Amino acid sequence: MTEYVIVTETGSDVHADVAREYGIEIVPMHVNFAGVSKDDDSFPTEDLYKNFEETGECPHTAGCSPADFTPVFDRIHAQKPDARIVYLAYSSATTVSMESARIAAEGRDYVLIIDTKAFSSAQYLIVTNTARWLRQNPDVTDYDIMEYVSDQARRIRFAFLPGELKFLRAGGRLTNTAYIGATVLRIKPTIEDIDGKLVATKKRYGSIYKCMAELCEHFCTREPMDLSRVVFTYTSGDQPDHRMRDACEKIVRRHGAQEIEWVKSGCVIASHSGPNSFAIASMAAK
Repeated sequence: MTEYVIVTETGSDVHADVAREYGIEIVPMHVNFAGVSKDDDSFPTEDLYKNFEETGECPHTAGCSPADFTPVFDRIHAQKPDARIVYLAYSSATTVSMESARIAAEGRDYVLIIDTKAFSSAQYLIVTNTARWLRQNPDVTDYDIMEYVSDQARRIRFAFLPGELKFLRAGGRLTNTAYIGATVLRIKPTIEDIDGKLVATKKRYGSIYKCMAELCEHFCTREPMDLSRVVFTYTSGDQPDHRMRDACEKIVRRHGAQEIEWVKSGCVIASHSGPNSFAIASMAAK
């Protein structure tokens, strides 16, 4: 029986407590703001937002480098020389992390690299589902793992609503004209994970609470879903806004959701979505 050790990066929003629970190794992505580069998940998202409010400077993110992966691969192999490493990568369409892992893995036949085509709570769901599955199926092969993760990547569904459009405008992700029009009309764009890329798919109108409710309803009903696990993401505060939490949980439970988790984003995800953002992730039915 081969032991497998899962590795992923901080952009998965698998934080230290969950990583310890599942035995997952985390590699830091990076955030640049206020003239310095910091490891993702080493400081609160509120630091980003405070700096933005004070300076108007939007943070910039960077994927993992080969130098980030090398010590992690070395340490795992030294501690568990007979184990195989399964790196479940942040979508390769959006960052260099997976390519960096390939460089770090050269000459290491014990490293298996798989693109989840996901990020944030979508990647969180794939990574933790895989960790659970490995515990339940200790005799699997590399091929079995690749098939399982590929199926997860095919069925993952993820959508988010940015909370404050001025943050997206400052980061160059929204033009000034689009920002003014969206603000006047109270437009909230829905952003979805489409084959590993973030794509604007629908405009919603009204308060953030109204738009979140509409998104949850649409998410649960547009196609047959496996709602055995639903993961919500928030980007501000120590806990999700109670009004948001109660409304969203009520909707997904009405559609059969069983296990519901709320995950606060790390700083890489928060740098792209902004404060007071909301996301939902789950699996389409097989």
